[in-house]
Amino acid sequence: MRVVAGRRSTAVDGRGRQLRTPVAWGVVWGCLQAASPLAFFWLEDATVYALGLVLIAAVYIGFAVADGRGTVIAVEIGVASVFVVVAAAAVTGSAWLLVAGLAGHGLKDVWQHRTGFVANTRWWPPFCATVDFVAAAFIAVGIAAHLHLGW
Repeated sequence: MRVVAGRRSTAVDGRGRQLRTPVAWGVVWGCLQAASPLAFFWLEDATVYALGLVLIAAVYIGFAVADGRGTVIAVEIGVASVFVVVAAAAVTGSAWLLVAGLAGHGLKDVWQHRTGFVANTRWWPPFCATVDFVAAAFIAVGIAAHLHLGW
């Protein structure tokens, strides 16, 4: 613990402040993700959510390419491929696959944040995990309540 400008500060306080902004923006984008079928009213909700899951998963391929290590690129392509398969299955299967896919990707983001497996992603994992968990929660509530978001 150290004293900064007359107050006590800990490393946890520093991490909390560093996470506040990406988590806050993650909540905003998670809500937008959950409402995304409204913007694509001509598509089925499951299709819109599946496209979002694929997009979210693919972002790490870009980070892996920027990282430049072959192993990281191969792992991230493999992981993204799993989410593509889950998303594709959810289009005609159970909508709960979308909830599982988003929650699973959120857990992958938490793992990335803890390990730093892909270099130079400081703020992205907490942001993306928050988006994933918020969207998954809203979608789960919508499924349980039998809501249809499209027009």
